[in-house]
Amino acid sequence: MSNRVVDELIELLTLERLEENLFRGQSRDIGTKYVFGGQVLGQALSAAQQTVGDERAVHSLHAYFLRAGDINAPIVFDVDRGRDGHSFSVRRVTAIQHGKPILVFASSFQKHEDGVSHQFHIPEVPQPEDVEPPQPPSPEVLSHLSAKMQRWLSRMGPFEMRPVYPRDELKPSKRPPYQQVWFRLSGPIGDDVNLHRAMLAYASDFYLLGTSTFPHGISYYQPTVQMASLDHALWFHRPFRIDDWLLYSLDSPSASGARGLARGSIYTRDGVLVASVAQEGLIRVLPQEPENKA
Repeated sequence: MSNRVVDELIELLTLERLEENLFRGQSRDIGTKYVFGGQVLGQALSAAQQTVGDERAVHSLHAYFLRAGDINAPIVFDVDRGRDGHSFSVRRVTAIQHGKPILVFASSFQKHEDGVSHQFHIPEVPQPEDVEPPQPPSPEVLSHLSAKMQRWLSRMGPFEMRPVYPRDELKPSKRPPYQQVWFRLSGPIGDDVNLHRAMLAYASDFYLLGTSTFPHGISYYQPTVQMASLDHALWFHRPFRIDDWLLYSLDSPSASGARGLARGSIYTRDGVLVASVAQEGLIRVLPQEPENKA
C-alpha cells in the first residue's frame, strides 16, 4: 500500500538533473516559516551522491545555513567535484534560491575499508513499542496559534516520532538539556542506501536545537522565541535502515551568545551506533511578541 507522505519525501529528495553537476529540487511547506533545514541537507546530499560512484559511501557532511529558504520557490544545487582520490572523494554543494546561496555544504565519501572498531553503548530507555506516540494539541489550543504553527503541529509527517520523556512544548518546563527520541520512516522503502542516508540527513534536523532550550523553559512554539540552524554536521558510521526504529539520543553541552550547541547519537534498536550529529543554532528571546505571527 502506498504511503502518500513517504512518497512525497522520496519525490522531494529525488532531484531533477539540469546539467552534469547542476540539480533542481522543489520546496515543501510543512508549517515552518521558511524551508525546513533538514530538507536542504537531504537534497544537498542527494545531489552530491549522484556525482559519486556506488562503490563509495558518504561518511561525513558539514553545512552552513546562510539564508532562510523560500518555501514557494525551487532550489538549485551546484555540485563542485572537489577531489576523487584513491580511497576518498570530496564534494562541495551550493544551494541557491533567487540567485543567492542559502546553504554551503561539503561531504566526503570513502571506499569500504576494514579497521578498528568501537562505540558508545546505547542509553537504557524503553523500547519504542512501550512509548506512547505524541498526541496533537486540542482544537482549542490550536485556535490560539498562528496558521503556520497550526500546520506544523497538525501535520502527519513522513516520520513517526516518539519522545521517550516528552515535555509540553507549548508550556515548557525547565529541565536538564537531554532527551531521547525514537523515530522511523512511517512506511517501508526499498534498499537504495543513498536514499536511506539522504532521509537520515533530513530527519537529523528534528529535535536537535530544541534540546538547547530545555534548561530555560522556552520553546520554538512560543512567538517570542526566535530559533534558526546556523551549521550542521553529520557522520555516518555503520549501515542502517531509515524505516526501522532508530533512537536519537540528544544533549546540549552549552548555550551562550544567543547560540545553542546540540549533539546527537543515532542507534539502531539493537544498540548499534550508526551516526553522530552536531549543530549550533540561533536562540533569541525577544522582548515582546512580534506583531506578525503568520
